[in-house]
Amino acid sequence: MLALRRLLCTLLVAVTLLLLTPTAVNAQVHEHQDENGAPMLRSLESLRDLDYQSWQAVAYRTGQPGNPVVLRIVGYPGKLRLEHPSPLLVQAGVKEWQLDDITLDNPALATDGREAAAEFALDPLLNDLSNNRPLRLFLPGVFNEMPVPPYVVGEWREVQTEPLGS
Repeated sequence: MLALRRLLCTLLVAVTLLLLTPTAVNAQVHEHQDENGAPMLRSLESLRDLDYQSWQAVAYRTGQPGNPVVLRIVGYPGKLRLEHPSPLLVQAGVKEWQLDDITLDNPALATDGREAAAEFALDPLLNDLSNNRPLRLFLPGVFNEMPVPPYVVGEWREVQTEPLGS
């Protein structure tokens, strides 16, 4: 009888974890306010390139769905300087995208002497995706390849479509 009770408890815990795991993935998209107090939605992830260097990838949108989604790539200040404009190359299987560097459109980044961040227009990529597929990012002269797992792509797609306040 004791063995049956343990088996049932273990099964109950396993089922509970399975049911709760998908919501943990969606919890990475958060609502915040930008530096001007405007509502924004963002996904913040730490990714590593193939040289095992860490980068921060922040996809964000200010305002309601339909507004532009921006991808900010941030490196360790002082380690390297990002030259602008430098397009971000993205590959998924045989498909390729070239995302425009919009860093100098952001006054805070344009005057930041550290030059450790770059921003890219993410909508052309997101508009072309129909699922959360793995991506590979290339920023010539900065990193050769940075894998982006499907759950991060899902967060980026959620930033594009999720209404604020939900």
